[in-house]
Amino acid sequence: MRILIAEDDNISRKILQTVLTKDGNDVIAVEDGLKALEWLQKETPDMLITDWMMPDLDGLELCRRVRALNLSGYVYIILLTALTEKKRIIEGLDAGADDYVTKPYDRTELLARVRAGKRVIQLEKSLRQKNKELSEAFAQIKQLKGILPICMHCKKIRKDENYWQQVEEYVAEHSEADFSHSICPECMEKYYPEYVKRKKTREIIVDR
Repeated sequence: MRILIAEDDNISRKILQTVLTKDGNDVIAVEDGLKALEWLQKETPDMLITDWMMPDLDGLELCRRVRALNLSGYVYIILLTALTEKKRIIEGLDAGADDYVTKPYDRTELLARVRAGKRVIQLEKSLRQKNKELSEAFAQIKQLKGILPICMHCKKIRKDENYWQQVEEYVAEHSEADFSHSICPECMEKYYPEYVKRKKTREIIVDR
């Protein structure tokens, strides 16, 4: 996972970066909310871990601004706070945070919450991919909707530029369908009567 840290305390920032990096994450650390917001406008990390109390732009306002950005994917936000009152926690979640960890935090608890966030991120990415596949499938289906001018004799389809195309070529061009040629019983009777006659004669002999 790519994780962005916003923490104004130099020692806390370095410790947090070390802990997350050792857990196998790609970590970027900045010293305040403004720098985090500037970085987010260029790239989209998987997760943002931000301290609440920071100068200029605190964690609460950073959450609000991140949610207002038009990002390429969902950013899971964990808020670090020494404020333990229930109303303050609710305030943080309402501002856009997905989870919170109280300071001073326990390393094991922090990593457990990060991994829980990772599961949410993986699910969101999977859903986004499924939606993309569905959109592509619907786009292909839409290409085959509508009235198609087709010749009543040879069954060719007329395209917009007045070009006539074999029906199997048209369908293959506008979908992922593949064709294998066969022959229906009616056409067999029409175009190969001798073969049909011999086949029926053999079947009568076998039945006897």
